[in-house]
Amino acid sequence: MTDTPWWKSAAIYQVYPRSFQDADGDGIGDLEGIRNRLGHLVELGVDALWISPIYPSPMADFGYDVADYCGVDPIFGTLADVDRLIAEAHARGLKLILDFVPNHSSDRHPWFVDSRSGRHAPKRDWYVWRDPGPGGGPPNNWVSNFGGPAWTYDEASGQYYHHAFLSEQPDLNWRNPEVRAAMIDALRFWLDRGVDGFRVDVLWHLIKDIDFRDNPPNPDYGPGMPDIARLLQVHSADQPEAIEVTRELRATLDAYPGDRVLIGELYLPFERLMAYYGPDLTGAQLPFNFHLILAPWNARGLARLIAEYERALPPGGWPNWVLGNHDQKRVASRLGRAQARVAAMLLLTLRGTPTLYYGDEIGLMDGVVPPEALRDPWALREPGVGGRDPCRTPMPWDDGPNAGFSAATPWLPLGDGATRDVAAEAADPRSMLALHRRLLALRRATPALALGAYETVAADGDLLAYQRRDGEARLLVVLNLGPRPATFEAGAPTRTLLSTHLDREGPEPAGALTLRADEGLVLAFAE
Repeated sequence: MTDTPWWKSAAIYQVYPRSFQDADGDGIGDLEGIRNRLGHLVELGVDALWISPIYPSPMADFGYDVADYCGVDPIFGTLADVDRLIAEAHARGLKLILDFVPNHSSDRHPWFVDSRSGRHAPKRDWYVWRDPGPGGGPPNNWVSNFGGPAWTYDEASGQYYHHAFLSEQPDLNWRNPEVRAAMIDALRFWLDRGVDGFRVDVLWHLIKDIDFRDNPPNPDYGPGMPDIARLLQVHSADQPEAIEVTRELRATLDAYPGDRVLIGELYLPFERLMAYYGPDLTGAQLPFNFHLILAPWNARGLARLIAEYERALPPGGWPNWVLGNHDQKRVASRLGRAQARVAAMLLLTLRGTPTLYYGDEIGLMDGVVPPEALRDPWALREPGVGGRDPCRTPMPWDDGPNAGFSAATPWLPLGDGATRDVAAEAADPRSMLALHRRLLALRRATPALALGAYETVAADGDLLAYQRRDGEARLLVVLNLGPRPATFEAGAPTRTLLSTHLDREGPEPAGALTLRADEGLVLAFAE
């Protein structure tokens, strides 16, 4: 295993920095807060920490509108704080991954300020500018991911600029070599400071159709769906040239020692997702696979999904799995707390690199954010969509004031913090936190789980079953995705290594294996 890149056997943990831990008492999480909580990650058993954007920003989209790619917003701390965090994370055996937001900058970034100063400005072509369409309207029908046109008119120059998200987030022109060079320089700035990789925001958006053709209507669009779903994003995203950009980013990381990892945010069907591994695996090592988040939760459907994903992988391509992030409903809210435990076992026993979202290890549910407390710009623009604030509420650490998150009123309501917290779960040997610790320890100690092969096992009803193999060693995972007991014929004597209920270990009776409602088991075959 010594020649295996670290990210293959790693479990990655995502921190949304505004909501993890506030150290300076302003109600907003920060870098020093993250550093103070590294012990939690070590005890949990993860291997890498991915931090959502910390760059200087007007915070129109809470850090995803970057005003300086080589700095730190004072809300989060300083470059010295980053250096201390990297050093201490490494000293504790943790890798550190930064979010990188190359598709768009803030409209207050000096690059865009220059670009907007006139048609002949030095950096005019660093962004996507177009003349009005017929009749003086937008150049085409592209829609912003946050609703409304993806174009804003600039009165001074008589042109429109493109923004896939907010108007305060103008899209950079990745067809311009100067833009690419500037972004590569930004990557090197952080690589030189010791970061172990990057998660690249909306990687599939980086290149636009060179002719700016209209997007076709979505035949499946219906009432209640967000505005972005009106059209199929055929020409505004996922262009073939984006693969070449991905390879250039990867080559930058490969020039540094230590197996730096490139992770791409890609909400794409399997056949398109696989393209981002690049020819001969020269693209992203981990094109994010979000399909577990979006799939209906039933055993047969999940079995098909896992098999389809495994078949679609290019030769040598390494899989990855995700159950939650800062843009999606929390897994415990989607599935209920009982099935969230089963989902945790699925995530941490499938083949490939898993990514956990902060709070999921304690079964945190979406917070209730009243209308007057909404902060998400998408929710404020499209009230019907619900927004992303509920999955971004602060981490509850203990039963003290503000759940130990901050000495001040938190930037978002605490949500679920009144009923569960890290300290209480750490004291409960059968808690969700205890389950995650046991699963991660088992995964780290068992080559078949960390790096072994995956094999589907036939199962009926609400049962999902598969084997993990490493040479002659093999484990059986059986998950009951239903609310009633179920039986499974293992075909050979087994012993339970771990149950999601955390109350069952040792040899199982011969014959049919009985699983309780909402129970998952990791089993070894008896010698």
